[in-house]
Amino acid sequence: MGNQQPRRSQSSGKSGDEILPRTTVRGGRSPTAETVVLLCGFFLIQYPLSAIGLVGLFALSPIVIIEPWTLITSTYAHGSIGHLMSNLIALILFGALVERTTTRLRFHTFFILTGALAGVAEITLGSLLAFSPRAVLGASGAVFALFGYLITSNAIADTLIDTIDRVTDISWAVTAVLIIVAAVMAILLSGPGTALVGHAAGLAIGLVAGRMRLLRIDNSSSTSAQRSV
Repeated sequence: MGNQQPRRSQSSGKSGDEILPRTTVRGGRSPTAETVVLLCGFFLIQYPLSAIGLVGLFALSPIVIIEPWTLITSTYAHGSIGHLMSNLIALILFGALVERTTTRLRFHTFFILTGALAGVAEITLGSLLAFSPRAVLGASGAVFALFGYLITSNAIADTLIDTIDRVTDISWAVTAVLIIVAAVMAILLSGPGTALVGHAAGLAIGLVAGRMRLLRIDNSSSTSAQRSV
């Protein structure tokens, strides 16, 4: 960005300054805005093809082993304008908050991986439970993951989870609570005919990732993180 120099940490006790990885609050480009553009652009390409019966090129289905590209395309493809718009609204709300403490690379990687994992959960576990359609598409799983990340990556959640740890002697109590929360919230927030298992899986992954602060960067992320964005 012209001659502007990267910001450096002034709080480090070391002799050398540490380069702060760039996020949206440090002048970086918004990965949420980039994802919105990608989803809209993909829809403009995908929807006409879907209208002539080629939706299978993008949807994730049990034959993913011979169509591996659908692990990615299914997250960015949508069945209708309404489907796309509902995901865009949620993405903007949740993504704008998550992106403030992470890099573009981590955000996009998280979005792609959680979308793929949620889709796989839907076509496998969902099929076993007779909840799943034959194929799935849409960014809902990734959006639910962003939502889950927000829920557990804050001080209030830390206090609640630490309380659960203190009052129980069960090592897996927190994990069980997070899974139950994911299932209940997915049921409450998912409409009829939607990928319920995929939503629950995305939310559960996000809850765990938020608890672990997987996306958060700090001053110890040095030049390599700066270059990654």
